[in-house]
Order: sequence, then C-alpha cells, then structure tokens
Amino acid sequence: MCCSGFLKIMMFFFNGGIFLAGAAILGVGIWVKVDSGSLLGMLENVDNASSGLSQLVNVSYLLIAVGAVLLIIGFLGCCGAVRESRCMLLTFFIIVLIIFLVEVAGAVVLLVFQGLADELLQSLEDEVRSSIERDYGEDEGMTSLWNATMDEFKCCGYRNYTDFDNSPFQNQQGGNVYPPTCCNATISTGTCDQNKANISMVAGCFDKLLQLIEENAVIIAAVALGIAALEIAAMVVSMVLYKSVGNKA
Repeated sequence: MCCSGFLKIMMFFFNGGIFLAGAAILGVGIWVKVDSGSLLGMLENVDNASSGLSQLVNVSYLLIAVGAVLLIIGFLGCCGAVRESRCMLLTFFIIVLIIFLVEVAGAVVLLVFQGLADELLQSLEDEVRSSIERDYGEDEGMTSLWNATMDEFKCCGYRNYTDFDNSPFQNQQGGNVYPPTCCNATISTGTCDQNKANISMVAGCFDKLLQLIEENAVIIAAVALGIAALEIAAMVVSMVLYKSVGNKA
C-alpha cells in the first residue's frame, strides 16, 4: 500500500510537470499565432514558391499541437494513477514512448544531416533578403514588421545594411539612405547614409538571433535533458504502477 501510494505521488509529480510544460507550450503557440508583430510574420511575405520555407510560418500550429498532446498525456497519467486504470496507464506509457523515440530520431537527424540544415538556412537567407529588396518600404505590413524587429534587437537587415540596397524604401528616399537602426546613434546623427552605416557596423538580425541562442544554449540544453529525464522517469513509474495494479487484480 505504501509503495502504491508513493508511485501515485510520483505519477502526480511527473505528470504535473508534463501538464505545466504542455500549458506553457500551448500558450507560446497561441501567442505566436496571435502576435502579428512576431518575426515569423515576415516569413509570410517570403515567396511561397521557395523550397518549404513557407512551412516555417506553421510553427505556431506545431506548438499548439505539441502543447495539447502534453496536456492530454498529463491528464491520462494523473487520471490513470487515481483510478488505477491499467488501460490509461498503458496508453500513457505508449504515447510518452512514441514522443521520446521521435525526439531521439529528430536529434539524430539534426546531427547526421547538419549540412541540410545549412542549406536550409542559406535558402532562407536568399529568400528573406530578396523579400527586403522587393517589398521593404512598399509593403506596409512587411515594413512595420522589420522596423519592429530591428528596434527590438538593435539590428539592421538580415545580415547588414546592404540588404536594403535598391529597395523601394531607398528608391523613395532618393538612394543612399538606410533605416535609422542601421546607424549607431552615438557615432552618427541625421540621415543614415552608406558611409555612416558602414562605420556603425550594426549587426544583422540573423546574427543577433544566433547570439541570443548561443547565450542561452546551456539553458536550452538543460531544459531538453530535463524533459528527456522526466519522460523516462514517467515511463518507468507508469509501468511499475501498471504491474502493481495488475497484481492487485
């Protein structure tokens, strides 16, 4: 009885973590979908004919789906422990096992096909820079998204200020003019021209994003390892409780 009670407490602990993680991911997915000023909104302006890049805008739906699945898993685990339902416990184990195997397979694919990821990033760069040259200063939605992103991250273009060469914005300003964020205010004042932008050397938004990821790499890795450990522990406890319920029957 004591062992069974302890296992139930452990199931509540693990599934409580899974449930909260699912709620957080679901919330992020909904926020990304609703937030029209997010960086993902820019990808909607990228040529949909590009090789799969348009699918990146569906990341919000993926987050919502993952969050919903985790919520269901948490419910199954807790409910199965309370009701001592072998069916629910077995269903919980199978779903968590499938998710764990998918995560391992995804990690292996990322390691083995790292070159493919590099090709995707290069394709993304080409499409985004082409989109800037074609639409920045003319498409109001796309222009406001880039302005908001550059203001937030203190960056300029995708790689640097040259991304705005020959853009509608530059043509409207009579040439040799760049967005104010491309010039460092402490170095130059007035209109941001090519000389000032070159001196300012403001980093591109892609480089800023990479820097943000690198600065939080330890946290990201710790969270990933923590989730994997939580999944393994939850599977072990669910199987032990499954067998314990079976012995009582």
